[in-house]
Amino acid sequence: MKKLHENFVEEKEKTIVFCPIEDDREKEYQFVEISRLCFSAGLEVVKVFSQKIDAFNRRTIMGSGKLDEVKEFLRNNECDCLVVDYQLTGSQLRNLSDELGIKVLDRVLLIIDIFALNAKSSEGKIEVRLAQDRYLLTRLSSIKGSQGRFGGKGAGMRGPGETKLELDRRKLEKEILTLQNDIDKIKNSRKQNRVLRQKNGIKSVVLGGYTNAGKSSIFNLLTKESIYADDKLFATLDTTSRRLFLADGKFCLLTDTVGFISKLPHELVESFSATLEEVKEADLVLHVVDVSDEFYKKNIEITDKILDDIGATDNRIVILNKSDLLKNPIQIEKNQILFTTKNKDGVDRLKNFILQVLEDK
Repeated sequence: MKKLHENFVEEKEKTIVFCPIEDDREKEYQFVEISRLCFSAGLEVVKVFSQKIDAFNRRTIMGSGKLDEVKEFLRNNECDCLVVDYQLTGSQLRNLSDELGIKVLDRVLLIIDIFALNAKSSEGKIEVRLAQDRYLLTRLSSIKGSQGRFGGKGAGMRGPGETKLELDRRKLEKEILTLQNDIDKIKNSRKQNRVLRQKNGIKSVVLGGYTNAGKSSIFNLLTKESIYADDKLFATLDTTSRRLFLADGKFCLLTDTVGFISKLPHELVESFSATLEEVKEADLVLHVVDVSDEFYKKNIEITDKILDDIGATDNRIVILNKSDLLKNPIQIEKNQILFTTKNKDGVDRLKNFILQVLEDK
């Protein structure tokens, strides 16, 4: 049986992207981020359109001139879908799909779809299914049946919680309640584990950061594990915890969790509350940053905001990862450390740093 991520690599749907621009200074970052998301969903971006947000049409998001421009492009180029880097209502999804004659995904559904592709554990599948159901519930009456005519497969139509547009509201609400009860059981189980861990004086350390910063690679190096890691956004979704030995007789519990991204959909924040609680309740957060990314400072801001919003500890170490790819020297702050998985000599230095911060707390 093929793995989910192997399946989606084989399915290369051609897509066009529409980016509503709120701030011209963020335009380049927005283009890069949405293109990476599309790549991670197995989509091939053939064209990117953009428009200032003040020119929006409430019915289709795009202004009439931009809509005509997209239609003209589609007349001369075969595409499977449109990705809109914005959260759309059900009627906007339907209207755009009707106008253009292709499948339409908004930013939220695209991210949920990537999560669906990478959910391996039963917990991850429950959380993804819950996010998909919550997304669908608020749009059910508007989009029911509109996507089905495009094949019912590919991006936005797959995963452990595969979207079923034939579900009625009552069935959907019942399923959401069942899934939420399952999440609550996971939370209670983890709470009991935390109480036991705290009673035994075991510190909890969590790897967090912008997606694809190298958290799983660092986790594997520190714990000598081999969890799945790939050069795609949200390649690792499931929470994994292992003991990390820091020095003679001293260890902590190290946990690898889902990565973050700008404008993280509230459907995912709510559905992944059990996973995010691991971050919130940690004694120390190892904030992993891909320092070779030209936008790494922006990624730090995004992660810090999410960590603050969920109430994570201020006790944080910033791991400036992939430092071997740096072309120019950078300034290192007090709570930061340069690191690369290419050179294992830095492992002991990182462990000592972790131990020092935990003992100083």
